[in-house]
This record gives sequence, structure tokens and C-alpha cells, in this order.
Amino acid sequence: MRTIKFLFPIMAFFLSLNATAQKEEKALVTETIQTYFDGWMTGDTLKLGKAMHTSCHLKLIKDNEVLVIDRKTYLSRFKLRTKLPNTEGRIIDINITKNIASAKCEIETPERLFVDYFNMMKLNDRWYIIDKISTSSEKK
Repeated sequence: MRTIKFLFPIMAFFLSLNATAQKEEKALVTETIQTYFDGWMTGDTLKLGKAMHTSCHLKLIKDNEVLVIDRKTYLSRFKLRTKLPNTEGRIIDINITKNIASAKCEIETPERLFVDYFNMMKLNDRWYIIDKISTSSEKK
């Protein structure tokens, strides 16, 4: 019984350390995604590129086929502009395991709702979007 009383505070301490580490990692993942949102809404390819690893690919379905777009081609579609009005980025869910994460996000414009799933990895103490699958629909 004495051993259990001794072990409980130690276990509680290590569990709290883990919870704190998870919160810190979630904040870093959120920061990367927010950088992506900011770049997307302003056409700032420097911000978009900072959030996306050089190996990143975007995948979506078009005409019942999987379309794969490399990072360079994806970034070339953006032009610098002022922030799009009435446009909002939202993080729906983040799941982290060690140095990998997944995130479900939405970008809503007046005309469309984009839903993105990001696969992310932590490299050299920074989180990157490694791959992205995406879909969008017109708003009614």
C-alpha cells in the first residue's frame, strides 16, 4: 500500500508532463496551419511555402480521377493580393502522435467551402504539411 501511495504522485507528474508537451505540439501544429491559412487568403507563396514541405503534394478528385499536384505547381497558382473578404480558415481537428500529425481544416469563402486533410511531420523542430487531400463545394 505504501508503494502505491509513493507511485501515484510520480505517475501524476509524468502524465502532466506529457499533457503539457501535447499542448505545446498542438500549438506548433496550429501555428503552421495558420501560416498556411494566411498565405492562402493573401496569395502569399512565401507563407504557403513555409508551411509546406518541399515534398508536399496536393491530391483531389476531378472527373472521377485522382489528380496529384506538386508543391511548385500548387504555389504557382497563387498571386499576391489583399486578404480575401469574408474568408475564414478553421481547424476542425488535430491528432498528434510523436512526430506525425493529421489535421482536418476548412477554408470558407463567400462562394465555396474547402475541406482539407493535412498529413504533417515534425522535422528539425518545425511542423510541415507533408501531403494534403482536398475537396470543395459551392455554397448555396
